[in-house]
Amino acid sequence: TQRRLQQEFAAREKVLVDQGSALRAMGEALDRDMPTLSEGARVTRQRQLAERDLEFQRARRAMQEDVDARTNEERQRLMEQTNLVVKQIAEAEKVDLVVQQAVYFNPKNDLTGKVIQILNAQGAK
Repeated sequence: TQRRLQQEFAAREKVLVDQGSALRAMGEALDRDMPTLSEGARVTRQRQLAERDLEFQRARRAMQEDVDARTNEERQRLMEQTNLVVKQIAEAEKVDLVVQQAVYFNPKNDLTGKVIQILNAQGAK
C-alpha cells in the first residue's frame, strides 16, 4: 500500500523537487547578482522569486493534501478488508465476541495472527 502510494505520487514529487532546485538556483543567482542590479531590476527579480516561491508552496501543500487524502482512503479500505476477514474468522471459529482493545485477554483467543496471515495471502489489495 505504501509502495503503491509512493509510485502514484512519484511524478508529482519529482516535479516539486525540480521546482525547489530551480527556486534555490534562482535565489542564489539573485544574491550573486544583487550588487550589480539596478533598483528596478532588483525589485522585479525579488518579486518574481517571491511569486515562484508562493506557487511552489501552494503546489507542495496541494500535493500533501492529496497524499493525505489517498492515505486515508487506503487506510479505510484496509480497515474494511480487515474487518471482513475478522468477521469471517469469527464466524468460522464460532467466536461470540471480538474486541479491538482489551485490558487483558488470553492469548489463545487472539485472532490477530490469523487475520494477518489471511490478509497477507490476499495481498492486502
